[in-house]
Amino acid sequence: MQPPDRRLFQEILLDILRLHPEGLSEYALLQRLRQDSRVDFESERLDRPEDLFRVHFLLFHHLYVLRDELRSTQRGELEIQPLNIRWRLPLGEAGNAADGVDTEGALACPDPLADYYRDLTHLAATTGADVDRLLGQFWARFERYDRRAEALSVLELDSEADAASIQCQYRRLAMRHHPDRGGDPARLQAINAAMAILAPRKPSV
Repeated sequence: MQPPDRRLFQEILLDILRLHPEGLSEYALLQRLRQDSRVDFESERLDRPEDLFRVHFLLFHHLYVLRDELRSTQRGELEIQPLNIRWRLPLGEAGNAADGVDTEGALACPDPLADYYRDLTHLAATTGADVDRLLGQFWARFERYDRRAEALSVLELDSEADAASIQCQYRRLAMRHHPDRGGDPARLQAINAAMAILAPRKPSV
């Protein structure tokens, strides 16, 4: 697989992300790239971890370069995470003002991850052992994310809940389901277990 033409690839990425203002996971974005006839990306079999890593690296390389260009031209902000890649349009162009971003306030802070993906020499220097280590780190992060999502579901909260909302909801549910108030002990145990995942220390009731 040859690296795609940068300008064309960025155009395709923006076309796809424009159709999905809520964002796409890395996997979903790759699936849509495979369906686009304008680019030959991930068209071959990817049976080896090294091949999968190459596809991942090239995609994120183009995403970070594109993010820099969007910032420099004040065309919005590109949020880059494996589980959600999202193009946030400037406030004046966003369909919903709450989803827009103030481009003048989107200052580029030091970002070691972006520096890593921008430099294509890192791809050539990555060994099979490096790929195994990086994949292990990714799955560890994914497992933590998955456990957090499940814990938030137990507390009847969505992924946008902040620490204060989590604490408030925990206390409300714990009081409602406490056995001394006629609640279900199993439900309270589940609530406590969820809070143990979401907070450094499990609060006492």
